[in-house]
Order: sequence, then C-alpha cells, then structure tokens
Amino acid sequence: MANEKHTDNGVDRRIIRFIGRHHVMTIASAATECGPYCANVFYAYLPERNLFVFTSDDRTRHYREMYLDDRVAATIVLETRTVGQVQGLQILGRAALVRQADTTAARNAYLKQFPYAVVADLTLWTLRPTSMKYTDNRLGFGKKLMWHE
Repeated sequence: MANEKHTDNGVDRRIIRFIGRHHVMTIASAATECGPYCANVFYAYLPERNLFVFTSDDRTRHYREMYLDDRVAATIVLETRTVGQVQGLQILGRAALVRQADTTAARNAYLKQFPYAVVADLTLWTLRPTSMKYTDNRLGFGKKLMWHE
C-alpha cells in the first residue's frame, strides 16, 4: 500500500497543501556574468503534474536568463515572527516556456488562480521541480520534508 502522506508522484501532501495556500514565489536565475538574480512571480500549481505555472515578460532579466539557462531556484515562504510557525519551501528545478501542447492546461490553471489576468498578454512559463525541501516548525523545530525526482 502506498504511503498515504504522498501523492502518486511522491510529493508529500503537506508540501502540496503549503503550495496551495500561497500564490507568490521568488525565483532565482543566473545565466550572465552579473550573477544570481531574484524576481517575485505569481504562480499556479498543478499538483498532479508537480508543475508550477507563472508568467514573465520577455523584457525582464529573469526571462532572458531562464531562456539562456533553464536551471533555477525558487522559494515560497510564510512570513511570521513566531519561530514555532516558520514554514518555507526551497525548490530546485528547470524553467521552460510553456510548450504548445501544454498551453491550454497551463493557461487554464493560471487564469483559475488569477482570473483578472485574462486581459493580459500572457507569456507562460513552467517550473518543473527536481527537488524540494519543506521546512515546517509546527512539526518540530527545523523539521524538513524532502522530495527528489
């Protein structure tokens, strides 16, 4: 019998719940001699595919860097001053422009999360995690849940 705490793709359901309670992640790219660069993006998450969908404009630095080097890092965090409530997710993965075959699913997921974006000219990206580390102090100080593809 499969572990009831995990989905079919092996991601702990507590990680998926945390992702679902938030909508902004910080994504870091680094494809130029200038070094790493961070940007905050709104995201939708497709848990059945373990895939984040976000939008970015081609005039931004992170767009250009992700286009040159698809390796990215990202974080999602709960802001709190209470140590016992600290929660955060660190992600390593690959960013890619949404493929033509995935456009409808990605667009629908993004617009379900952010319906006001229907009027925008969206250039959609995906972030496919290769590893995730979730810290949740509610489970015990410094408790980490790990996922690797």
